[in-house]
Amino acid sequence: MAKRGRAAGRSTANVSTGVVDVPKGTRPDGPTAGVYYIDTGDCELIPDQDNSSGWLLRINGVMSSHIDLVDPLFLDFEYMRWIAALVESRWPRDAKPKLRALHLGGGACSMARYFHAAYPDARQIVVELDGKLAGYVRGWFDLPKAPLLRLRVGEAREVTESLTPQTRDVIIRDVFAGSITPRPLTTAEFNGQAKAVLAPGGIYVVNSGDAPDLKNAREDAATIAASFEHTMIIADPAMLKGRRFGNMVMAGSDLPFDGDPGLARRLLGGAVPAHIWNDAKVRAFAAGAAVRRDPPAPMAGSAPAPG
Repeated sequence: MAKRGRAAGRSTANVSTGVVDVPKGTRPDGPTAGVYYIDTGDCELIPDQDNSSGWLLRINGVMSSHIDLVDPLFLDFEYMRWIAALVESRWPRDAKPKLRALHLGGGACSMARYFHAAYPDARQIVVELDGKLAGYVRGWFDLPKAPLLRLRVGEAREVTESLTPQTRDVIIRDVFAGSITPRPLTTAEFNGQAKAVLAPGGIYVVNSGDAPDLKNAREDAATIAASFEHTMIIADPAMLKGRRFGNMVMAGSDLPFDGDPGLARRLLGGAVPAHIWNDAKVRAFAAGAAVRRDPPAPMAGSAPAPG
């Protein structure tokens, strides 16, 4: 679930498109508007009516991604701009770091394209559950090749658990089944695994979508706070006050997030001004919320639950 930032109030291309038949074993040669059948359902590729080089990707009825073919540094979704600002506050682009990023949730690879343009020496892995969608995205968009960007088909938790400890600077969780992040990717045990994969000073970032009651956001915040010494939240004031459906960007790290005063100014200057909650505010927001845990493992010899 994502709200477009610059596009608030813009048309989102209600273009009548039919099903596109891509021969088995092939990839599309560039983007073509239409509905495509994928392993997990269907997706729709839609031209952006307000940007001649822009494309929107809707997956199973939910808007997922926006791509600008000409300018990979243009991010149309507000929460992606907030993530970019957060990452760049810790790793300034002019320092030319060799950023190592793990993206859990592929979509159109918008963030991966952005990081490749911002950090040309970055090494990135994008994990996408849907193999057919991954093949389409490779064919539609100009993605960097391995080793700069590896598009790995698999389940996000399994892939994360397979990685060598301390080998990633940034992990971004942006996985949704409809409008909900699968629970196995939201537990303290998974956060602990993500923390183990991060190098010292690394950051774990999640896109937390929620309704105005903010129950999911509070539990996400409580679970991240239980796993990381330092936390933060970035969101617009209406979302922080529980006045709309939307997204919060949450992050955890072994280092504080308050080292760059320019980050707050950059977030306030965006198309959708956002505020930062520091660690103390995050923990106050999460107070009393449940820390999500993996279900207990079945005892040896116990009978399976009835199906």
